[in-house]
Amino acid sequence: MKPAERWSAGLGRASGAEQLRILIVTDAWAPQVNGVVRTLEILGRDLVQLGHEVRFATPADYITVPLPSYPEIRLALFARRRLTKLFRTFRPDAIHIATEGTLGLAARAICRRHAIPFTTSFHTRFPDYIHARLPFVPEAVVYRALRWFHGPATAVMAATPSLQQELEAHGFHNVRLWSRGVDVEVFHPLPGATLPYPRPIFLYVGRIAVEKNIEAFLRLDLPGTKLVVGDGPARAQLARRYDKAVFAGPLNGAGLINAYAASDVFVFPSRTDTFGLVLLEALACGTPVAAFPVQGPRDVLGDAAVACLDEDLKRACLRALKIPRASARAYAMTRSWRACTAQFLTNLAVDPAAR
Repeated sequence: MKPAERWSAGLGRASGAEQLRILIVTDAWAPQVNGVVRTLEILGRDLVQLGHEVRFATPADYITVPLPSYPEIRLALFARRRLTKLFRTFRPDAIHIATEGTLGLAARAICRRHAIPFTTSFHTRFPDYIHARLPFVPEAVVYRALRWFHGPATAVMAATPSLQQELEAHGFHNVRLWSRGVDVEVFHPLPGATLPYPRPIFLYVGRIAVEKNIEAFLRLDLPGTKLVVGDGPARAQLARRYDKAVFAGPLNGAGLINAYAASDVFVFPSRTDTFGLVLLEALACGTPVAAFPVQGPRDVLGDAAVACLDEDLKRACLRALKIPRASARAYAMTRSWRACTAQFLTNLAVDPAAR
């Protein structure tokens, strides 16, 4: 379908308006609690504050089935017809496909069929995640599928310069930077915040799954309490194996902020995360970080004296106890979300002739 024909079919792009109608398609959404969901929620809120109209296409609007081995992730079924109707009624100026699931595939197919430009983002290092579960699947096969999915996008958004370079090395084109920030008004220190556990409290927040390398944290011989916040397919097994750790389940809002603010060190054992939004959330609450010196933490934290990055994670945890909480908060204040939203807007595919 030619651009002019898209108007009569209801798939055209808005014109004459200063602000944008932006459609974001994502297979990751509440009640999932992870960095992708929080990133998109904050992005949507910030875009609206800037005057844009934002619509999300999520599994909540569709018949879904659980992802095998990962039941909290729901896959939308028969999505293409309803999603096409959303394209026609909302008439977006820009379309961003955030994930590679069934909704993302449906949106990609619609855009390809009707010659509508779109952007994508690379949130999850799937080759590493699949290798952790299915080690017999060659990494090259996974990257080939990802190149097919992201190939037609006008921009593939990556969270860090090193991830951008890594994707380009694997044959991805039009990779652009879309960094992550933290809402320092929402995540902030709470003077007098407490938790009913022996101190020091070493906190993990995130998905509880094999690819997160949580056992590297749980195996450590540390004083005080290991506190795990979140849910995932490995939660029950790890809770049985490490019964001295506290598994608090998923927390949101004030409960999550209190957990960050009342803990002494935030421990990030993942070696595969592309960014790690929780790092900035912890710092914004005044909690220093201990992590391995790998891509995600190095990109987010650099050489800032608010974290200890060490291949000896126990040593990193104990050294992080000495970091002033005020330093952690001050660093987070330099990572505003508004600048990241500006990057996102710059990367979007918007037809100049239609505006």
